[in-house]
Amino acid sequence: MFKFLKDKVKKAVSNISDKFEKEGETVEEVPKVKKIKKVEKKKEVVKDKVEIKEKLREDIAPVVETVKEELKKQEVEEKKKEVKKGFLSSIREKVVTKKISQRQFEELFWDLEVELLENNVAFEVIEKIKQDLAKDLVDVPIKRGDVEKKITTSLKKSIEEVLDVEKVDVIEKIKSKKPYVIVFIGVNGSGKTTSIAKFAHLLKEKGFSIVLAAADTFRAASIQQLEEHGKNLGIKVIKHDYGSDPAAVGFDAVKYAKQKDLDVVLIDTAGRQHSNINLRDEMKKIIRVVNPDLKMYVGEMIAGNDCIEQIQEFNKAVKIDGAILSKADIDEKGGTAISVSYVTRKPIFYLGVGQEYGKLEEFDPQKIIKNLGL
Repeated sequence: MFKFLKDKVKKAVSNISDKFEKEGETVEEVPKVKKIKKVEKKKEVVKDKVEIKEKLREDIAPVVETVKEELKKQEVEEKKKEVKKGFLSSIREKVVTKKISQRQFEELFWDLEVELLENNVAFEVIEKIKQDLAKDLVDVPIKRGDVEKKITTSLKKSIEEVLDVEKVDVIEKIKSKKPYVIVFIGVNGSGKTTSIAKFAHLLKEKGFSIVLAAADTFRAASIQQLEEHGKNLGIKVIKHDYGSDPAAVGFDAVKYAKQKDLDVVLIDTAGRQHSNINLRDEMKKIIRVVNPDLKMYVGEMIAGNDCIEQIQEFNKAVKIDGAILSKADIDEKGGTAISVSYVTRKPIFYLGVGQEYGKLEEFDPQKIIKNLGL
C-alpha cells in the first residue's frame, strides 16, 4: 500500500530540491551588527569642602587629570575591540541562502503535481498542497542544504491537514443505541457485501449481537453470498425472494432485531451507479423506511478518481456518514485514501486489507503519513 506514491513523491521532492538549489536566487544574509552601547562612566563627584585647603586641591588636580586620561584611553581601546569582534562575528555568521519566485515555483512543482495526479490524488487536494508549498517556499530564503527538508516538512503538514477530518468512533456510537442500524451503499463490485461480513466479524469479536439484511434483491447471487457469510460467522440473515422490495427486507431486519433484543442491524443494498436514477430512488426509499443511524459508503481504493467521484455523488444524494475503502492491500498508489475525506469532509472508518474476515483495519491518518515516508 502506498509504495508507488511513496517512491514517486520522494523522487519528485528530491528533483524539486535539486532544481531549487540550482535555479534559486542566491541571497546573502548578513546578521546585523549589534550597536555598541556607550559605556558611560560615572564621574566622581568631589564635593568641595570649605575646610579643604587650596593647596591640597592643587596637589590632587594633576592626579585627577592623569586618571581621566587613562580611563579615556581604555574606553577607546574597548570600543575598538568590540567593533572588531562584531565585524568578524558577522563575517563568520554570514549565511548563503536560496529563494525562488512564483514563476520558478510553478515550474518546479510540475514534477510533483504529475506524480500526485498519476497516483490518484484528487485535483482539489493537489491544489491545496500546491498553495501550502508556495506559501512556505516562494520568496522565502532557505539555507543551502535545507531545501529538501523544508519541502518534506511542508508537504507532511499539508497532507496532515488534508486528512484532518473529525474522527467518528463507530463502536462507541453502536453502544449508544439499540438496535443500531447501518446501511451499506456503493457501486457494483466495490466489495460491499464482503466488507459487511468483515465488519460483522469485527463486531461479533467485540461481543455485539448482529443481524444481517440481504436487501440487495436485484441480484440472487448477492443474497446467496450474504447467506454464506452469515453461515460462516454464525449470524442470522433476513432475506426475501429475488426481486422483492429491498426496503421491506430492511424493515423486517430492524423489526427482528427489536424482537430479539439485538445490538446491530447491518443492511446490504444493491450496487448501483450514481447515475442510475431508478436505483438511486430505491436507495432513498430504503433509507426513508429503515431510518438508519449510519450510512456507510463502500468504495474500491484501486478505482482511484472514479471512487472519489462516486462517493461525492452518493454524498449529494443521501448524505453519507463515512466510508470503508476496500482492496487497500492491492492499491500501491494510495491517492484515494488521501483524497476521500478531503473532498467529502467525511471520515474513512476502515480499510479492507485482505480477503479474510479479520482483514479490516481501522483507518489511521498518521499511518498514512508514515507509509508515505514523510
